[in-house]
Amino acid sequence: RGPRGAHAARGGGRRGGRTGRVTRRPMILHLTTERLLLRPMTEGDLDLGIALYTDPEAMKYVGGPDTREEVIRLLPRDVRRGGGCIGIWCVTERATGAKLGTAFLLPLPIEDDDTDWDLVVEDRMPDGDVEVGYFLKPAAWGRGIATEACGRMLRFAFEDSPLQEVVAVIEPEHAASRKVLLKCGLTAEGVRRGYAADMEGYRITRAQWLARRAAASASAAATAAGA
Repeated sequence: RGPRGAHAARGGGRRGGRTGRVTRRPMILHLTTERLLLRPMTEGDLDLGIALYTDPEAMKYVGGPDTREEVIRLLPRDVRRGGGCIGIWCVTERATGAKLGTAFLLPLPIEDDDTDWDLVVEDRMPDGDVEVGYFLKPAAWGRGIATEACGRMLRFAFEDSPLQEVVAVIEPEHAASRKVLLKCGLTAEGVRRGYAADMEGYRITRAQWLARRAAASASAAATAAGA
């Protein structure tokens, strides 16, 4: 099974960033957007795990559904965190508190079909690529939630963590993922390996994200000045 959270995208990356022990100040891990709160996943989110990971439709692009017993067995692993910014977040709706899915930053496997959880160590950044992605309940699809969650994860990665770039890999038939990644500013880089398969690869660097944010701010200021 691939990692939890990759309904729309599997991605991540920190080439050129620091590896090894983390000495930065603690990061703020509760992340908000206009509609969402993303918070670290806990064992109290078993209900979300069961609803999400046993759903055949939700698990279509990540190897099929888990059993209830598998979700329960793997929950202690799924709540592990590393390096201050590595782990899984629970995506909730701010207005209602409803749990919509998960988002994550995790080590990206290249020739293995699942995340290497031995690389998720509390005070260390993993070497190599780190994937960013999300995994939503079907009821949350088609509402822009994926784009909002993915965009917030990128903001966290480039404003608050040591990550220098983020990459993503998707199944070629996953058109919804492609649309989300492009909308969030990632660019296609052709075929790359991930999960022991040839996948579509996407990438955005910290410099590119900062330039994109500056351009958006300038556009908003110009619009406001002309209003």
